[in-house]
Amino acid sequence: SWSVFEDRIVYQLLVFLQPPSRHSFRLELYGGTHLPERCSNVRVVLECTCSRNTGNIPCFVHPSEPRETAPHSPLLQNLCTGSYLDVEEIACWVQNSVQTAWELLPQWQDWQLTVLPSSHSCRMLLSGPSEMQLCAALVFAVEQGSP
Repeated sequence: SWSVFEDRIVYQLLVFLQPPSRHSFRLELYGGTHLPERCSNVRVVLECTCSRNTGNIPCFVHPSEPRETAPHSPLLQNLCTGSYLDVEEIACWVQNSVQTAWELLPQWQDWQLTVLPSSHSCRMLLSGPSEMQLCAALVFAVEQGSP
C-alpha cells in the first residue's frame, strides 16, 4: 500500500519469506489452535534429503558418516533464535543488506538513504534533491500453508 503524508510518500511492502532449499517453515501451534498473528512463532524445520537424488549436497538432518556431525544451516545460524525465525534478526540483516547495496549504486548519489530504527520491519527514508521524501517499510510475513 502507499499513502501521501505531508511532504512524504509512504510505501508499505509485505515481503513473504520463503524457506531456502532443505528447510520448511511451520507455524507453532498453541493448544491446538494457531497463535494470534502478532505473537506467532515460525519454526524452521530442517528437511531430510537422504532419500532424494541431491548429488553431493549433504543432508542437514542425517550425517553421511556415523561419526560425522551434520553441517550447520546458515539460516538457523543467522536468522533464528534456536529453531525459530527471529524477526529482529531478519530486520537487522535486511537493514544491513539494504545499506550495503545502496552504497554500491552510483546513480543514486543525489539521494540519501537513512535506515530508520525498527526491530520488527525494515524502514527506510529516501531524501533527494526535491522537498519530497520517500519512506518504505518492509513488513515480513510467512505464507500459511506454504511448504
